[in-house]
Amino acid sequence: MTPNLADLRVQIDALDKELLALLNRRAQVAEQVGEIKKREGTPFFRPDRVAQVIEQVQQNNTGPLKTEHVAAVWREIMSACLALESSVRVAYLGPAGTFSEQAALQFFGASIEHVPCISIDEVFRATAAGSASYGVVPVENSTEGVVSRSLDLLLNSPLHIVGEVSLMVRHNLLRLLESQEDIEVVYAHPQALAQCQGWLTTHLPQAERRAASSNAEGARLASTNSAWAAVASDRAATQYGLHTAAHAIQDDAFNRTRFAVVCLPQTLPSPPASGKDCTSLVVSVPNLPGAVHDILVPLKTHGVSMTRFESRPARSGQWDYYFYIDLQGHPSQQHVKAALTDLQQLCAFYRVLGTYPVSD
Repeated sequence: MTPNLADLRVQIDALDKELLALLNRRAQVAEQVGEIKKREGTPFFRPDRVAQVIEQVQQNNTGPLKTEHVAAVWREIMSACLALESSVRVAYLGPAGTFSEQAALQFFGASIEHVPCISIDEVFRATAAGSASYGVVPVENSTEGVVSRSLDLLLNSPLHIVGEVSLMVRHNLLRLLESQEDIEVVYAHPQALAQCQGWLTTHLPQAERRAASSNAEGARLASTNSAWAAVASDRAATQYGLHTAAHAIQDDAFNRTRFAVVCLPQTLPSPPASGKDCTSLVVSVPNLPGAVHDILVPLKTHGVSMTRFESRPARSGQWDYYFYIDLQGHPSQQHVKAALTDLQQLCAFYRVLGTYPVSD
């Protein structure tokens, strides 16, 4: 006999009760783990452990739940349990509703203490000063390239990178009205304006484009004037009570932004090798013929792949440059260690910015 809707709902209610009991049992164990970590002085948050648990759960999944949905559920479970062990304060470019906030929630889960900041500089300051345990900053966009300010701040900051988040970025045109008519000003972060310049030129050629400190700040400004619009996320639309006048207006349909998770080394040392890691470093070389070529030789010799190579002015007035390099692998691997050792000997300046598991 096929069960009716009322019977199925009774089953779901019973299962929810069982699930809640099991989750609370898990939380009680997590509290005991927190006490041990407190006594031993070990980090409360371990991104490698989170990744390991989620991977095991995904491998044990027999359906019908999709593995990516299982991962999302377990990340929130672990985030809630971690909050019982110790609060995790996370700084990001605010206000509420930014893609930086979305990246922070994707990495840490929702059970964090939010520390929205007015600028990327402030994210670094708050994290370095200890008013936030971790910071989340954008470092690269698939359309517009690197976020220069983040790279410049990483150079001299005491913080190091312990994780990354790759976020699909969909920009929407938001305003108090539902139509695209009579828009005089469009607010957004300069990166977002650049990522949508083709659409804006075609559909709103007369509208003035004004830079905001963040997309969410642009959305807040748009909520104060019906002739203003913003380029921002669905989350910002909800946050500031705006209509979506146009969906997904970014010029690249597969627009992604990569965010770095940073902290002080005493908060969390470099994670151990996960088997799928990235090592980021910044170097400079003597101003000699072939010097840039020479620093690539150790990578080829030891079979280490380079996934990113960016130059930034050293601001010394001498036309010197720093080179930001991402390598596949972990320094604990012999071939990576050998390549880094040889590379360091060739550099006038050498610093490892972080070693961390790569984002899917």
